[in-house]
Amino acid sequence: MTRIIAGMFKGRPLSVPAAGTRPTTDRVREALMSRLETLREYEDARVLDLYAGSGALGFEALSRGAGAVTFVDSAHRARTVLVANARSLGVEEDVTCVRSSAEAFLASSQEEYDIVFLDPPYDTPLAAVNDVLASLAPRIAQGGVVVAETSAQATDLIWPVPLTDLGARDYGGTSLHWGQRR
Repeated sequence: MTRIIAGMFKGRPLSVPAAGTRPTTDRVREALMSRLETLREYEDARVLDLYAGSGALGFEALSRGAGAVTFVDSAHRARTVLVANARSLGVEEDVTCVRSSAEAFLASSQEEYDIVFLDPPYDTPLAAVNDVLASLAPRIAQGGVVVAETSAQATDLIWPVPLTDLGARDYGGTSLHWGQRR
């Protein structure tokens, strides 16, 4: 069962789509959130959770003080679960749940974000992930942070200007890649 690790919703369970998602493990999520805290405050942050699945990353950020989260996932099942999780936590007015591909959403959005979680399926070609990063770059606010989760077998991502590569770290079969707009 997926639960929120820390913050105002600590210990609260999250529903997960029955198929087609790979929730970030508690260990990786805790490492991600801890490092993120050293790079950017959560307080009132505008968060984008691409390939959201259950929304565990975005809801974790909201639990720790983020102001608003936009969840994007192309699967109908995922959007249904995201809406149910928001309702369960009582944060419907703090979240937006969009059923769309990451590419289509970024092509139509003009919003800027302080924190972005990019967690595509592990079988997504690295070239496609790099294309999403290129589309995402203009949407990152000054000081904003992007965390991309890939399989540990994936080679380094290409961080487009104005994002700076802050490195990557492996956690078993998962790799977290960090970028920031300075």
